[in-house]
Amino acid sequence: MMRLLLTLLVVFSTVSIVTAQRKSELIAEIDNLKSELDSVKNELFTAKKIEKASVVKAEALETQVNELQDANATLLTNLNNFAKVSNKNSDIANSAMASLQAKEGQLKAMKDAIAKNDSTAIVVLTNAKQTLGENAKIAVSNGAVIISSGLSSLFGSDTESTLTDEGKAWIEKIAAILNVNPDINLTIEGLSMTGDLDLPGKQASTIASLLQKDFTIAPERLTSLGRDGNLKEGISFKLHPSYYTFYLMVKEKMKNSK
Repeated sequence: MMRLLLTLLVVFSTVSIVTAQRKSELIAEIDNLKSELDSVKNELFTAKKIEKASVVKAEALETQVNELQDANATLLTNLNNFAKVSNKNSDIANSAMASLQAKEGQLKAMKDAIAKNDSTAIVVLTNAKQTLGENAKIAVSNGAVIISSGLSSLFGSDTESTLTDEGKAWIEKIAAILNVNPDINLTIEGLSMTGDLDLPGKQASTIASLLQKDFTIAPERLTSLGRDGNLKEGISFKLHPSYYTFYLMVKEKMKNSK
């Protein structure tokens, strides 16, 4: 009996010791697990913190990307608008340049026509001086060669309208100048000091008739009239280009210069 009790006591003690050891080991394991759990929790907290910071940073970067995309789209739109405006301005500039060149061509045509007329006037002036002599009253004004003559040398007096023989001979020289220069017309002006234009007009008409009948000058080349001489009297012969022909010439040159 005693031996059984001892045996039981030994067994109980052994079980107690084993149980105590296992309990200690379990407690230690639990502590380790708690430490690991705390570590995992800390890592999880840090990971969440980093994740949150990353999300915030990603959202900020996404916002910047959107802003850059909007800015880029605006820039492209502005560039397109600028290109359109630039092309439009270029078209306007090209059109203005073409118009300016056309105007320059027209001005050159007019200058050339005037220069040609001035050259013709110089030729007519030279012919007039050679035909009428250096003592003749000859001048150039506005592209026209103007020859002045007194009434007495043509009509014998300032009240007559019939040409004298001397006057007819002088008019023949005018006809010679016209024949040498077939592109030149003649305007005959009878000048009055009194304001009475009938007699000066008749005197100019007499000269025009003589040029047509005796010297075969075409009537379309002749114009006769009486006008106020502004304290002067006599006959003024204006040798000038046909204004209508001159107009047509300038018009044609301007048309060809476009």
